[in-house]
Amino acid sequence: MCAHLSRFPEPRVADASNGEHLDAGGEALPPVRRSRWDREDLSAAAMHAQVDALGEGDPIVFLHGLLGLNSHWRRTAEQLASEHRCVMIEAPLLELRGRRCSVEGVQAIVHGAIREHIDEPAVLVGNSLGGHIATRIALADPSAVRGLVLAGSSGLFERTFERDVQHRPSHDWINRKISELFADPSRMPEDSVSHAYTELRKRGSARALVRLSRSAKADHMGSRLPNISVPTLLLWGKQDVVTPPHVAEEFHELIPDTRLEWIESCGHAPMLERPDELAEGIGRFLKELAADAARQEVA
Repeated sequence: MCAHLSRFPEPRVADASNGEHLDAGGEALPPVRRSRWDREDLSAAAMHAQVDALGEGDPIVFLHGLLGLNSHWRRTAEQLASEHRCVMIEAPLLELRGRRCSVEGVQAIVHGAIREHIDEPAVLVGNSLGGHIATRIALADPSAVRGLVLAGSSGLFERTFERDVQHRPSHDWINRKISELFADPSRMPEDSVSHAYTELRKRGSARALVRLSRSAKADHMGSRLPNISVPTLLLWGKQDVVTPPHVAEEFHELIPDTRLEWIESCGHAPMLERPDELAEGIGRFLKELAADAARQEVA
């Protein structure tokens, strides 16, 4: 159990469906079930998260990084939702202030949302800061995790946004920073820069981004990663310049039960740049976990 959560009252959840969506070809996509996780605590702002889910079956939890959104996981999750319950947790990272604006604070929010929505061990899939949070939860509450998938995870080394960050970042600065996340900037979603620009122009958002980046850098996981006890898949963009390939290799050396797979022509955000390849890799891993579980039942 995460000690950060024990001081807070029980959360309340309001459920609502956001209905059916169509893809570019007019085909119906799996409906997303949306809810909001809150904690009523006057001393801590932004103790809430948006939780989106689709599909049924063994749970997979998707955790985004800085400037990430649940929608960034949608195409990958859709390909897994026929056999799995895909749960995407969007934490309000740029709204965090004070002690909540830290990896510990993000962990408290995400862990609380997982415990409220999932009552069995889940596979945690994390990109960048989301991978960092996934590893922390796997260490803090191993009974809640049956596997990890890390893509461009922080926790060892990361070239972060706080370098030359502006108090009110310009559109050009944001465009340059987000372009660096992609091996092929033409694959960058059209609205990603405008969304980030809108968010980072809000009062305190750029400061929160810098503070979270520095907190992640300070929380070096090297000595703790050998204690991870669950199977782990590293799905890493071969052209990632934020967490370069040598970082993936170091994760591979430190986590006991791990496998490293490269995604070619891919940078730091495979769920946006190579969502199909990411889904294929996760799918293979999930089948291996199921086969291992079946063998253990027979034994």
